[in-house]
Amino acid sequence: MRSIWNGAISFGLVSIPIKLVNATENHSISFRQIHLADGGRIRYRKVCELDEEEVSGGEIGKAYEDADGTMIPITDEDLAQLPLPTAKTIEIVAFVPADRIDPLQMDAAYYLSANGVPAAKPYTLLREALRRSNRVAVAKYALRGRERLGMLRVVDDVIAMHGLLWPDEIRAPQDAAPEGDITVRDAELDLADALMDTLGEVDMDSLHDDYREAVEELVAAKAAGETVLPAEPEDTGDGKVIDLIAALESSVRAARKSRNVEGAGDGDGGMADVHPLKKTSSKTSGKTARTTEAEQTTKAEQTTGTAKKTTHRTPTGKTVTRSGSSTAKKSAPKSTGAKKSTSTAKKSAGSAGSRTTAKKSTTKTATKTATKKRTSSSSGGTTAKKTAPSRKRTSA
Repeated sequence: MRSIWNGAISFGLVSIPIKLVNATENHSISFRQIHLADGGRIRYRKVCELDEEEVSGGEIGKAYEDADGTMIPITDEDLAQLPLPTAKTIEIVAFVPADRIDPLQMDAAYYLSANGVPAAKPYTLLREALRRSNRVAVAKYALRGRERLGMLRVVDDVIAMHGLLWPDEIRAPQDAAPEGDITVRDAELDLADALMDTLGEVDMDSLHDDYREAVEELVAAKAAGETVLPAEPEDTGDGKVIDLIAALESSVRAARKSRNVEGAGDGDGGMADVHPLKKTSSKTSGKTARTTEAEQTTKAEQTTGTAKKTTHRTPTGKTVTRSGSSTAKKSAPKSTGAKKSTSTAKKSAGSAGSRTTAKKSTTKTATKTATKKRTSSSSGGTTAKKTAPSRKRTSA
């Protein structure tokens, strides 16, 4: 960056050679004046009022205009003879807390750069002293022919200086405040607080000049010979507040909607719609369970009925009918399907009360039937007992 002033910082008896460079730059788009008839550029020429002749820059000097209009010439030599100790020096006069400086006094901003290797050590000393004390330095300096007031503070690893207006250059705001005694209700303050909370903070680096970008696009389109369509004006209201509460509430809703839309555009950062799962009532679950148990019980009964008809041939050649699931398992070892069906029936019967009842009823019926058949078999089955004394009858 090009320096605009060379001098030194006077810090007590310490002198720090520095260079002054601009810390800001103006990005505003400037326009030229032209003649509408032919597009010719309009220029301002410096003309003397007495002889009406154009004057060059070398023939122009300074003068002070008195109250009666008299011009008093002032030369550069006259100004150079004035006792101005801050002509080439930034003289620190005090160190104060930063909140003592009114932002209304802030003017242009500059960076102070150490001028040469010998200046690095005292420059760093002043910078770290300001950083550790959390204070700013108030100084006087002269620039462009006048003495000015400045404030030195630390920005990253650089000492920055803000030009300050003199206290008598700040105008009193006595005529700018609203007239009359105006009161604000707590409800209005609450809505204003809600609006501030909704708007939240902002990254200062993300702010940019929308109007300048629009002007640049307009100039580019004009240069390319393109037709520029007028933009639709935004509804910003007419500036008249009819109902303050309604306006604040609408502002809060609009701010929240804007924040939600911005968050939704960030991919995973948006809010997802959550739908609750449908719950199955306990009654419906109970009915389903009972229906399943009833179906399994019916299958078990059918399987048990098949097991009842299992028969066994004795060594004497007589056929003996065995009743019950246990008889079926012993007397029919080859009936694998019957055994599996009976096992399934037992497991199904143990998982629900209704199937237990069905099993008990089946068992009682099978017992009665087996008793009757054993009675009839005992009367006519003496030969079977003698022939096979080792075989025992198994009752269900």
